[in-house]
Amino acid sequence: MADVPHLLEIAKSSAVEAGKAIMEVYRSGDFSASIKSDHSPLTKADRCAHSIILDHLNKTGLPVLSEEGKNIVYSERKLWEYFWLTDPLDGTKEFISKNDEFTVNIALMHKNSPSGGVIYGPCSETLYVGSKETGAYKNEKGKLTQFSALQNRRQYNDLLHIEHLAIVASRSHQSPETTTFINRFTNATVTSMGSSLKFMLLLENRADIYPRWGTTMEWDTAAAHAILNACNRGVYHTNLKSELMYNKPDLRNPPFVAF
Repeated sequence: MADVPHLLEIAKSSAVEAGKAIMEVYRSGDFSASIKSDHSPLTKADRCAHSIILDHLNKTGLPVLSEEGKNIVYSERKLWEYFWLTDPLDGTKEFISKNDEFTVNIALMHKNSPSGGVIYGPCSETLYVGSKETGAYKNEKGKLTQFSALQNRRQYNDLLHIEHLAIVASRSHQSPETTTFINRFTNATVTSMGSSLKFMLLLENRADIYPRWGTTMEWDTAAAHAILNACNRGVYHTNLKSELMYNKPDLRNPPFVAF
């Protein structure tokens, strides 16, 4: 068994240090942006954050699967029991747009599920951490807030009866399917936001549901998924019967609904 609290302490340190490097690039305005083969942007900040995180996480002896790392074949990674799954800069489009809505995501994975997560918002200096062992909490510039776990998991039908439902959706990757889903609800307010901060609105009870169609990758959701699980919340397939699984042959996520 892995010492999850100890490993999350290492992840926290690496996320904060990576966040400081990201902010140096952010303030400099020299993003040195390029376009990757999947047509997503890559900046100097992505590369710096990846290097810092890798230096920290490699000391744990666990394998690291990173958005900015080398491709690791499924035949190798399917044998991993514990590993790290990280997005060094989630919300690169938001970073380039300079709207402050980007994060560092680091998840501790156990086989096909997230067992611990760290999300750091460099602009607000806010660190979110969650696991079954530690519970979920945030540290915002030294102010600690512990989140209470739901006594019973919310059911989708519960959301249908909320008088003023708060929905959070992607700022840069809206899709017709997501719009169709949102239109099922009457008297709903919709907030658009970038990166894994959308999930954290659920954690803080500032949103009720986050639906997502369109492409996301496992490193986009795993850390947030672990933090939500620590509060008895989930990230579900759109059939609402099971939660997302990880370390698949194809690292793309299916559409999901988080609440």
